[in-house]
Amino acid sequence: MRKLKAPATLGFLFLLIVILLNGRVFAQNQPRTASAPFELKDGDRVVFLGNSLFENDFQYGYLELALTTRWPDRFVTFRNLGWTGDNVFGDARSTFTNPPTAYEHLMNQLTQAKPTIVFLGYGGVEAQEGEAGLPRFKEGLTKLLDKIDQLGAQTVLLSPIPVVAFDSSQNVGQRNAMLERYAAEIAKTATERGKRFIDLYKRIQELSQKAPILENGVHLNATGYYYLATALEKGLGLAPAVETVAINVGKNGAETPAPTKILDAGKENGSLKFTMDERYLPLPLPDHDPETGAGVADGRTLKITGLKKGFYTLTADHEEVITASAKQWAEGVPIRQGASYTQAEQLRQLILKKNELFYFQYRPLNQTYILGFRSYEQGRHVKGLEEQNILIKWLESQIALTRQPKSKVYSLTLLK
Repeated sequence: MRKLKAPATLGFLFLLIVILLNGRVFAQNQPRTASAPFELKDGDRVVFLGNSLFENDFQYGYLELALTTRWPDRFVTFRNLGWTGDNVFGDARSTFTNPPTAYEHLMNQLTQAKPTIVFLGYGGVEAQEGEAGLPRFKEGLTKLLDKIDQLGAQTVLLSPIPVVAFDSSQNVGQRNAMLERYAAEIAKTATERGKRFIDLYKRIQELSQKAPILENGVHLNATGYYYLATALEKGLGLAPAVETVAINVGKNGAETPAPTKILDAGKENGSLKFTMDERYLPLPLPDHDPETGAGVADGRTLKITGLKKGFYTLTADHEEVITASAKQWAEGVPIRQGASYTQAEQLRQLILKKNELFYFQYRPLNQTYILGFRSYEQGRHVKGLEEQNILIKWLESQIALTRQPKSKVYSLTLLK
């Protein structure tokens, strides 16, 4: 596990805990309905509960990053309780110690997370039981939703995603047909109970035909989670993260709508200086696959018209971003690197560090010896697990400081 630096002061941690507790009470007291616009509020605790769809995002952090950057002015915390192979009965969470049973583990972990919002991602494992397993799945899903309601939390139900490769085209078709059947049952349950439902199946199926987003035909890779995060935003009814900044350079200067502000029209030296107040940080692009060269679409575009012929370099706070011709700037140039992306990647790394600590806290590798029936041997280490909360809260404070977009001065300079 990676070593972490920069200890926090006790005073700052105490203040952070007080704010978190007060904010959580405020968030819980606000009623929410599936028809109301989705938003995260100060003090919200978001829990991702489900199978490998959520657990595998421990490697990438895109789901949490997307929601964190959407509300940079609000203190929201996240806990990922995804467990590979899990179902609505928590069977994958079983241990050698019984009791507690696997389902009791699921209930305890959910309760201890103290959620105000739960993203529920089940059905992928249960679909292997076929049509005969639907009644039992519906029963388990209903019971789980009842528990979340008792905790006073909002639920957002997600469909399972399709498979692309299995062992034969026939089996892929049969498997996906049943995944669609379970997705339909989840959607029906959401409607009956007035819950939000997001259909990931169709979106991932469409994307899988355009780019390699599944690493083994079943599980999403980094690009897949990038797209999953954008699908989640769309399913929640959030406005697309598409920002096109248009600047027109004329004889009398440069014009642009707010929130972009021209600082220097550069009439004499052919340069342009301006600021852009970004609402939120972008999602940093995953690494491109060296074999396929597959990239991902991004929504930030800078369009500058009226430039004289030539090539122009864009910098942000004196850091080079991209060089393009006047014709390309007039058509619109996607901005996929620079200070904002660097900051967003720093934020993602903080999220990954925090999630790594939490992962090994709530499911330690030697769980049987620390928490289970052999705790008489190493049960003393429970205190060490509890003390990790200090580091987790410190990292959450760093996330809070890093998620705010920073004002930058952009310069566009003609190459000579």
